[in-house]
Amino acid sequence: MSAGLAVLFAVFIAAVLIDAPIAIALGLASIAYILVSDTAPLMVAAQRTVAGLDSFTLLAIPLFVLAGGLLTRSGLTERIVRLCSALVGQVRGGLALAMVVACMLFGALSGSGVADVVAIGTLLLPAMQKRGYPVGYSCALLGCAGSLGTVIPPSIVMIVYGVATSTSIGQLFMAGIIPGILSGLALMGVAWFHARRQGWGGTEHFTWAELLGALKSSALALVAPILIVGGIRSGAFTATEAGGIGVAYALLVGLLVTRTMRLADIWDELKRAAEISGAILLVIATASLFGWILAAERTPQLVGQWMVSVTDSRFVVLLLLMALLLILGTFMETIAIILILAPIFSALFARYGIDPVHFGLLLTLNLAIGANTPPLGIDLMAACRVAGIPMSDSFRYLGPFLLAMIAVMLLVLFVPALATWLPRTTF
Repeated sequence: MSAGLAVLFAVFIAAVLIDAPIAIALGLASIAYILVSDTAPLMVAAQRTVAGLDSFTLLAIPLFVLAGGLLTRSGLTERIVRLCSALVGQVRGGLALAMVVACMLFGALSGSGVADVVAIGTLLLPAMQKRGYPVGYSCALLGCAGSLGTVIPPSIVMIVYGVATSTSIGQLFMAGIIPGILSGLALMGVAWFHARRQGWGGTEHFTWAELLGALKSSALALVAPILIVGGIRSGAFTATEAGGIGVAYALLVGLLVTRTMRLADIWDELKRAAEISGAILLVIATASLFGWILAAERTPQLVGQWMVSVTDSRFVVLLLLMALLLILGTFMETIAIILILAPIFSALFARYGIDPVHFGLLLTLNLAIGANTPPLGIDLMAACRVAGIPMSDSFRYLGPFLLAMIAVMLLVLFVPALATWLPRTTF
């Protein structure tokens, strides 16, 4: 390792340890490298950060964030919850199962785990507390279920991975459907088992009239993901254009159909989308500079050579990479992990015959798990903040849900068709 590279990692680790924002840590480490190595003028730092944002596809991020917020303002979240309650509310532990299904459906609108957690948690956490569910348990389930918003399309994480590795975002969206559903079913299985042991019953009796009424009222919410993913699949528009279509659809529904959206709501969501997207894009900009330095130091090639010396098995390589990502996910931000490591890992794809779409889904599933592992666990943290409890109160309930998600990730790892069959069939 060169002296410059040692400084790069040392400054980055030191900044992370003192709890500096990840974008600041990446930027400081990169500037320290340039100053120490003297391989390029400092102006390169500004050039590379700007170049990292020079992508039409990245416009999809603020558009999908805005679309999800506007659809919530349109009153569709409550309709989704009603539909989920009608579907599974009568089953033992029905409210917990409804929370998982609602997170899956809302994830198909927002593309963000945190947005999923806040929207569904605000509605269902108080109801679960009234039904006798421990608040820590509800938050653990909500955090894990909400993180499926990064797996089920449209997903902001998939957009960033697609840009970083030049992988088709449309194929990534299609690839997330089966693993996302499997993850949801696994969480529901754990929740049902807990409900059976604790004696938590259902919330209501099943009636076809209630189900049909819920389907009718939530039809507008169900149309949105079909419109977005179907449009990308058919080639009618790109992922970025799909974000714009989502915004237009949300405005149409909120202003003309449900008529629950005010101009002040639109302004609030524009500000919120700007804040969230600004934070994400700042990480992307500094991570682009950090990644350029790693490429200049031939880090991907060195990692590839080391990996070849360790094993020639594709599955062993994937297991090693997943283990590394699980560790990093406990204390690093999702977008930064993708932008730093995905270009390095992609150097192994051709050597080991790894499908970029398959790996992208494994990466997404892995980071969804990382979004709920302490000490960072951003989705779990959001769930606990909604409930108003310390994050530590949820730890005792977290293990079974994380194990269920890890089991699905390993299943997708050893059965790649679960991630690749839909993209290959539809594209």
